[in-house]
Amino acid sequence: MNCGEFLTPGTPPLVNVNNPDDWSPYQDQLQFETAEFLFARCQMSAPKIDHIIPLQGKPPFADHRHMYKTIDATAIGDVKWQSFSASYTGEIPAVDPPPWMLEKYVVWSFTKFLGNLSFTNEMDLSPFEEHYKDFMSGEWAWQQADVISEDEHTDGSTFVPIILGSDKTTMSVATGNNEYYPLYLSIGNVRNNVRRAHRDALVLIGFLAIPKTTKEHASDAAFRKFRRQLFHSSLSAILQPLKPAMTTPEVVKFGDGHFRRVIYGLGPYIADYEEQALLACIVRGWCARCQASRNNLDEDALDRTRAFNEALFEESTLTILWDEYGIVGDLVPCTNDFPRADIHQLIAPDILHQLIKGCFKDHLVDWVTAYIRANHSKREADRIFR
Repeated sequence: MNCGEFLTPGTPPLVNVNNPDDWSPYQDQLQFETAEFLFARCQMSAPKIDHIIPLQGKPPFADHRHMYKTIDATAIGDVKWQSFSASYTGEIPAVDPPPWMLEKYVVWSFTKFLGNLSFTNEMDLSPFEEHYKDFMSGEWAWQQADVISEDEHTDGSTFVPIILGSDKTTMSVATGNNEYYPLYLSIGNVRNNVRRAHRDALVLIGFLAIPKTTKEHASDAAFRKFRRQLFHSSLSAILQPLKPAMTTPEVVKFGDGHFRRVIYGLGPYIADYEEQALLACIVRGWCARCQASRNNLDEDALDRTRAFNEALFEESTLTILWDEYGIVGDLVPCTNDFPRADIHQLIAPDILHQLIKGCFKDHLVDWVTAYIRANHSKREADRIFR
């Protein structure tokens, strides 16, 4: 792969060859911005669109049908959604095999991110010392940049941390209560104010498969293992296009028009506890980041690490791993396929469920409520709560 040569500092970006006056399929900028405002931002209904359009001096559209037709003609870009299928590859019974063993499970994915012009000037291209402001000011980003700089082939490259998140979701009754498993991606270079402003700093990059089976096979150990491993294998396959550029710099054009040598790296994965346990390949009820026993969380405990787990695999049985260490030993984490990636370091706290709802509401609020009711009369307690 040709990684390019460094340019002289101060070299301006190449001139954008796109015609700034070409708003196709829209007639002009006014027509585009009208459609974007009414349809995307306001999500205005068709009758209201028909009411407001004639109020303009020179209406950009004849009516809502004209606007919808123009929107439908908009080119969606050169990046298409891709799909791949996965299926069970183990031994299949010759007689009455479970239906899930014969199914093909489709996973959809797509990636394109760095060329987004909306946050061109709000990205940090290297770590900086201002703790707890933006992602690139954290210690982990510094540590990763130090490792990258130790290799003469990657030294000087822009580190792009990949932040992932997923959450299995059941849609409304209107859609038939269908379950979807969306996978989202952001990059650590984007500043927090961009993420909070919903300016496309978080993108949907895939839909994971949700294997299902009949009730009689739902508790089958082979099915549970397949479902978990499919999750990891799907993540690994979706992220494979980024893997070569995790060790060999890739030249990427950024939104500001500059080309930069980029090194990708897997960053935090944001998920609720159920998915944290799935990602870390641990038994439910154990911690995904440390080896503390769930029966004694106050004792000192070592951090979980990929190296320690691999050492245990060499010396222990699956039963010992499960009972004594809380490890599901017959799964292969998706991060094992990528350099500088340890899932136990990358698990990020779920602020909603673990901090706000878990620590504060479910624990602290309930404890204070119980304390007040235990030490005051019902009338006095009700007065306090008012």
